Amino acid sequence: MTRRLGLRTVTVGARAFLLAAALTSAGVPAASAAQAPPAAAGIAAIDPVRLTGLADFVDGVMAEQIAAREVAGAVVTVVHDGRILFSRGYGYADVEARRRVDPERTLFRPGSVSKLFTWVALMQQVERGRVDLDADVNTYLDFTIPPLDGRPIRVRDLMQHTPGMSDASGIITREADAPRDYREWLKTHIPARLWPAGGEISYSNYGVTLAGYIVERVSSEPFADYVETHLFAPLGMRASTFREPLTGALAENMARGYELVDGRFVAQPFEHIGAVMPAGSSSATAPDMARFMLALLGGGQLGSARILEPASVALLTRNSIANTPSLPGMAHGFYVIQEAGPRVVGHGGNTGDFHSNLVIAPEHGFGFFVSTTGGRGSGTGRTDLTNAILGRLFPQAPAPRWTASGDAPQPVMGAYRANRRDYSRPPRPEYDLRISMPDPNRLLIENMEGKTAWERIGPMRFEQVTGAREGGPYNRLEFFGTADDPRLAFSFEPYQSYRLVRP
Repeated sequence: MTRRLGLRTVTVGARAFLLAAALTSAGVPAASAAQAPPAAAGIAAIDPVRLTGLADFVDGVMAEQIAAREVAGAVVTVVHDGRILFSRGYGYADVEARRRVDPERTLFRPGSVSKLFTWVALMQQVERGRVDLDADVNTYLDFTIPPLDGRPIRVRDLMQHTPGMSDASGIITREADAPRDYREWLKTHIPARLWPAGGEISYSNYGVTLAGYIVERVSSEPFADYVETHLFAPLGMRASTFREPLTGALAENMARGYELVDGRFVAQPFEHIGAVMPAGSSSATAPDMARFMLALLGGGQLGSARILEPASVALLTRNSIANTPSLPGMAHGFYVIQEAGPRVVGHGGNTGDFHSNLVIAPEHGFGFFVSTTGGRGSGTGRTDLTNAILGRLFPQAPAPRWTASGDAPQPVMGAYRANRRDYSRPPRPEYDLRISMPDPNRLLIENMEGKTAWERIGPMRFEQVTGAREGGPYNRLEFFGTADDPRLAFSFEPYQSYRLVRP
């Protein structure tokens, strides 16, 4: 099962293997953990033993990803205590030309991590009094989103991924001569409304694109111009853009996207995501992403530049709604990765070619961004590295096992289907989760990617038996809903849930 924040075990590669893998580690850490000054006031310290050597640890994990996870190229940048701890490039930005990833200059596609820029832009308009989070989205549009049962979609519902709409598909094209204007796409591709807004999380690319259009409408600035002027320029993000196609130095420094064909990396044409520009079309370098993280961790300020007030940043990272209260849910735009020990929020991003994660732990002043390209397995590589860093710095213990009594509730077995999909197209049963229970305290979940085992940790809660390195994080699931509408949700997928579709 593919999860944005991962399932699988990571084994750290040896240093000699790192070199043999032709891995690029250009970019010296700005400061080693041993040289770091005491944490700033209000910032909790990270165990220095675990922080020391993090760069070498990442090198080792990435060596394995290049060898075993079909990674052609990758970039990782880590920030802590108000500065960039290190930025590293791995593998190749262009395999055929033997152009290595330059951690300072090579651009990657963050995919849906782009949405965080859009939420910042929206909160800037809230601060200016131009947008009310509880207003009907139609207040700000020049077209109409139809109501459902008399209930509108609020701006807040966009941030929570609770618009109650079908997801959109067909939003990426490789045809360079067919760019799409996201404003026209929004008006001609309004998804069906399926359930009342505000009550159920189901990830919505359309909803975020709509939020970007609201920014454009109330600011009277084209979205790409607005973000460059009010976010990228103040933070010194000089190699970041939502524009497509890239030109000049940005095009020259862009990493190639790849597929693995017959054991070889085959470069793919540039992906055009302009139909949903605010939801995913950005390109950026690792240092630029680091500056963005530092601004978020700095309460909206980096140096003399302020992009948001502290209260707005706090809202973005604060809980909004969860599909089940026993598992993490959504903040406002961010996913909640873990609630405590410490609290960690972030966002994943997948295009066809690039796989990214941005993760921050505000109470520790810590964050990292990773992006990979390569074969299909490079997405797993991104996930493995994310979990390896979290498990090293913020280790967890497996949950105590719970033995069901004879009258304990039993989940409904059968096939479960994600609520996040394009409902205008026929469902694809091969993507369903097939759940069985060989004994009262153990689940098996099978889909097209394989089978996983889960053990009971509560009346209707289970934890994956394998799939996490020592220290976690550990994926958990919970059954909820009603007898007429059984559902389940995963801790690693706070942006969607699953419904029983057949016993």
